[in-house]
Amino acid sequence: MRPFLLFWRQAFALEGSATPIVLPHVVAFGAVAAAASAIGWGVERAFQQSLALAVAPYEVAGAVLGLLLVLRTNAGYDRWWEARKLWGGIVNQSRNLVAHGLAYGPADADWRRRFVAWAAAFGHAARASLRGDRDCPEVAALVGPDDGRRVTAADHAPSYVAFRLAGLLREACDARDGMDRFAFAEADRQRATLIDHVGACERILKTPLPTAYSIIIRRFLVVFLVTLPFGLLDEVPSHWLIPFITVLVAYPVVALDQIGIELQNPFSKAKLNGLPLDDITATIERNLTGLLADAGRDSRQDFPAPPAGTAS
Repeated sequence: MRPFLLFWRQAFALEGSATPIVLPHVVAFGAVAAAASAIGWGVERAFQQSLALAVAPYEVAGAVLGLLLVLRTNAGYDRWWEARKLWGGIVNQSRNLVAHGLAYGPADADWRRRFVAWAAAFGHAARASLRGDRDCPEVAALVGPDDGRRVTAADHAPSYVAFRLAGLLREACDARDGMDRFAFAEADRQRATLIDHVGACERILKTPLPTAYSIIIRRFLVVFLVTLPFGLLDEVPSHWLIPFITVLVAYPVVALDQIGIELQNPFSKAKLNGLPLDDITATIERNLTGLLADAGRDSRQDFPAPPAGTAS
């Protein structure tokens, strides 16, 4: 799409925007401003007294409020970006683990199929765990309905999947033509790293920004927007422009406040611009099953022996 069209499309887009969420609050502030304008106009006409407040304090307060909102938005974005990097690590670690297992593991086709299936199931189990979903049909489709129910019934589904992967690695190590101890140690390290990534995601999920921070910002925001009309009484040519100006000020600051809240949980489907975990886990599954197909029945045949007289 051309940049010109993309600009106007995004300017009026509702999907992925905070507008549907904040619109009721913006309308409420506009109604308060209309009431304040009417009261100010009525008092001025009846008593020749002005309820106007000095506008200078609002200029300072607006700058402080904007700084607080930007700081919280940046903190929320840092959490979102850290979560994305962790899921990038899960993607890469899953690929490394399967490539390692297929290269150094036994040639048994059934073991290779089960190993790839459980490795692909890890991403789905992690996604469901972070979202609080107990049902994960993708896991059952990979490992079978019985094992799928065991994953669902587990207290911590990713740990159970990692446990089954550990059992498969031990099976590979014990096989006659299986994985040597050095390859086993490296594969098990990669398996453990998957759990480390999930644990870091759970730290983000279970440690939101302090509630007291949100409370003080929203109190400040409400006081600022409710009293702003009185600061505009003597600053605009018509009192009936005050609600319109208040709405123009309220929309960006309330939207920025909501975006800061939304970014705190990057794993939820209900949040704006949450991580595309469904697409990420589908990519993991497709890459791993594709690697199994590419490797063939015995992936070790793809690695020629070194020339005679060279170090192995």
